[in-house]
Amino acid sequence: MTTGRVTVVGAGTMGHGIAYAVALAGFEVCLTDSRAEVLPLALGRLNDLLAVAVKRGKLTEPDRSAAAGRLRAEHQFAPAVSGAEVVIEAVHEHLGVKQQLFAEMERAAPPDALLATNTSSLSVADIAAAVQEPGRVVGLHFFNPVHAMKLVEVVTHPRAASAAVERAVAFARALGKEPIVVQDSPGFASSRLGLALGLEAMRMLERGVASAEDIDKAMELGYNHPMGPLKLTDLVGLDVRLAIAEYLHHALKEPQFEPPQILRDKVAKGELGKKSGKGFYAWG
Repeated sequence: MTTGRVTVVGAGTMGHGIAYAVALAGFEVCLTDSRAEVLPLALGRLNDLLAVAVKRGKLTEPDRSAAAGRLRAEHQFAPAVSGAEVVIEAVHEHLGVKQQLFAEMERAAPPDALLATNTSSLSVADIAAAVQEPGRVVGLHFFNPVHAMKLVEVVTHPRAASAAVERAVAFARALGKEPIVVQDSPGFASSRLGLALGLEAMRMLERGVASAEDIDKAMELGYNHPMGPLKLTDLVGLDVRLAIAEYLHHALKEPQFEPPQILRDKVAKGELGKKSGKGFYAWG
């Protein structure tokens, strides 16, 4: 699968990042969102990413122009998904919202379209339960920033068709990503491991073990992580991390996933990370 049309539902950070990676790989991309006002902003960010790639020598001007020509936005949901070979959902982490959306996707998308969720923690089986043919639903968990991160988790579930999983793996590879196949378990592989590290870093900060900068440096220099867990939390969003932690703590009943008070307090104060200007770091 190297050509075709892909629809991304949700024009936020992950949605426009996925759309960018898909367009670069040669696919026609339609970006849609229930909030019409965010679509021009998302297209603007996409064009900015393309311009930066040219400036850094990663794209030629003809390649930038071609990729930009493969991107479009559509506010109306049915026309956006009509004709798509792959539909990727990238809306906020709320099971009811995702289930309603997948029911709409199944009605509006072609019957042979692959339906994928970018959820980072919710049960793919629970999301798939909202459609008549759950075999065509898989998880395609991308990582932020999508254009730079190589990993994609392909999440299977008991009712997923093997052909759908294989198709998702092939699609991820067509994007230049490295897919891993994981079972539908709370937090999958990446979120479960990454969150445990991030929450422990918060507890260390809370108890005065070291500063945020030095905790992050310990992982960056001692374990060769490209970014420390607290700075990564600022990029992901403290509110997003809190929601995932609460879900995993409830689902797994394991103490390491209980959200630290420092995380609850910062979210309550609106200190959500880079998007709000302040989290564990100050962002200018």
